[in-house]
Amino acid sequence: MGVGIMATASNPVPPAPRADSQVLVDVVIPVLNEAHVLEQSVNTVRAFLARHATWSWRVVVVDNGSVDGTDRVARRLAEAYPDVRLLQLPLRGRGRALRQAWTQSDADVVCYMDVDLSTELAALPRLVDGVLHEGYDLGTGSRLLPQSRTTRSFKREAISRIYNLIVKVLLRSSFSDAQCGFKVVSRYVVQDVVPRIEDESWFFDTELLVRAERQGYRIMDLPVEWNEDDDSRVKIVRTAWEDLKGIARLRLEFWGLARAAAPRPAVTEPARRGNLTPP
Repeated sequence: MGVGIMATASNPVPPAPRADSQVLVDVVIPVLNEAHVLEQSVNTVRAFLARHATWSWRVVVVDNGSVDGTDRVARRLAEAYPDVRLLQLPLRGRGRALRQAWTQSDADVVCYMDVDLSTELAALPRLVDGVLHEGYDLGTGSRLLPQSRTTRSFKREAISRIYNLIVKVLLRSSFSDAQCGFKVVSRYVVQDVVPRIEDESWFFDTELLVRAERQGYRIMDLPVEWNEDDDSRVKIVRTAWEDLKGIARLRLEFWGLARAAAPRPAVTEPARRGNLTPP
């Protein structure tokens, strides 16, 4: 995991700790054509937070490009419950949805979860507490730690493990699961890291964690219980290809930065002339 960093102009001073009752957490749920499950998922999340959250909270539904009436369901929920908000974007992309919701938020902590609620909700307060009280700057659920309990197909498990191995080797990361749709992020990490992220789609998660870790922010890597959604419409091959292109982009960027920062060896005057000067 990353280590703590000193505050600088680009890395703002973290806010002073406050009582949980004074903290506001935005729980963001990005959706695309999820009218059939959105209301049930939002009600499940609200009921869980009402019972277990020690902090103030809002559920923010981000609809970016749905054409199945998802926006109507979300608008009805927002009108019925003061703790539910709707944010609509015309363009698709999970990364785009998270960027918009997080950077516009005035919450102390922001997070997100997939609408299928594949990750156990019990992990949410543990990650929030990690950010509020244990010195972490952001947290992510992991399906790949030894203590994790997952139900998923062999194909998805294999692809996930291979992908995360590539991330570790090429980008030198230490977190275990880059793509689990369950993350908690402090406000100052949003302000400092998110504007640097280029991806607007599925690679957003990986880029967030990689950039945060390289900047010295501490990541809480939490094993979770995770159950695969049989209705998942993620196009695995196309997503994997886009993710690999994202890894290559970051690898080239970091390689260029390393070359630019590397000290150049001193060159003597005779060496500049081809060492033709006699001793």
